Amino acid sequence: MLLSGLVHHFPDPRRLAAEVRRVLKTGGRFVAFDPNRMNPFMWLYRDRASPFYSPVGVTENERPILASRVAAVFRNEGFRVQTDYLAGLAYRYVASPATRTLLPIYNFIDATLFGLAIMRPFRPFVLTSGEKLA
Repeated sequence: MLLSGLVHHFPDPRRLAAEVRRVLKTGGRFVAFDPNRMNPFMWLYRDRASPFYSPVGVTENERPILASRVAAVFRNEGFRVQTDYLAGLAYRYVASPATRTLLPIYNFIDATLFGLAIMRPFRPFVLTSGEKLA
């Protein structure tokens, strides 16, 4: 089951995890791909706690995720969970015109700085995967 860009739209991902558990049979797998709150750019631009937050192009419940919280939610629903982090996925467009002008700078930083192994937990995207246990 693919949860591409989905988890970060749920104010309470426990309901989502319970539904994934309901529809998957034992041994079934899921993969989720979401923005990482630990990435400074995701926090600055997409987290309501940031002074630079932009609501342009954002849904009401949309928030970057904390990988450890999402993993815990799925573990509590009976999944074996793994977390990885992705960088180097260049943005071509964002809704905010002001931010759009900064995309080349962001893409360069993402491809160079966040590609370093030490920066792994701060990469822009979290990849959560899991297998339903008995």
